Amino acid sequence: FETARSVGREFVLQATGTVIERASKTTKIPTGEIEIKVSALKILNASKTPPFTIQDDTDGGDDLRMKYRYLDLRRNAVQKNLIFRSNLAVETRKHLAGEGFIEVETPNLIKSTPEGARDFVVPSRMNKGQFYALPQSPQTFKQILMVAGFDKYFQIVKCFRDEDLRADRQPEFTQIDCEMSFVHQEDILNTFEGLTKYLFQQTLGMTLSDFPRMTYDEAMRRFGSDKPDLRFGMEFVDLKSPADAEFGSGVDFVPVGFPVFDGAESVIAICAPGCAEYSRKQIDELTEWVKRP
Repeated sequence: FETARSVGREFVLQATGTVIERASKTTKIPTGEIEIKVSALKILNASKTPPFTIQDDTDGGDDLRMKYRYLDLRRNAVQKNLIFRSNLAVETRKHLAGEGFIEVETPNLIKSTPEGARDFVVPSRMNKGQFYALPQSPQTFKQILMVAGFDKYFQIVKCFRDEDLRADRQPEFTQIDCEMSFVHQEDILNTFEGLTKYLFQQTLGMTLSDFPRMTYDEAMRRFGSDKPDLRFGMEFVDLKSPADAEFGSGVDFVPVGFPVFDGAESVIAICAPGCAEYSRKQIDELTEWVKRP
């Protein structure tokens, strides 16, 4: 008991005793129905008080957890993410290998390539004043592989782009990179739809149905984006388009004496059910909300 009173958070202990039925059972932990009646207790390693609680619902903010990342990685929620990512990589390799792809590791120190973002550069010690670039993608190398006669290549590859941070962009990221020779559009769509279905089935136990497909023209006409979110219900309607009017998604446009509308090639509208009675103040508030960072 004297030893137990000195124990703090995250101490490493060795307890010896008899396993007995727990007096007050709980389903919140795996050993909720049993406990140890301790006959001997030894402190193997003491610990300073952690800067935050090492639990799924921790009280540590992002900055604090990143400073003590080795403690943050002990939380179940973070470990599950890393295990899931590992399983995803394993299953990706299994599926693509079964489809005849070979995995090739491409160089990380390369010549600068004219791609969309700035390169990260690494100075060369052997050649003063010269630099290597880190790859924004293995594009050049996989094209070399195709020319060399490797029909199907893949790599789970790290890419580097020196550009401003955004919600879907960071300086380094990992992508499943593939290349195929002598293929048509259907081959590409079927290959990667198949990979996606396989990964969802193997890692999440979810069976996906066939993927919906639409042309670029349809996506831009209905959603104004080449990567539309189909859960978004307020599709565009062109008030001056006979096609939209013919299929019931548009109306016959009548000149209204407003030159901006009357002289325009198209007038795009969005139907927002339940919003017809919004005041100017409510609309301005929505506008400011959309403008937020």
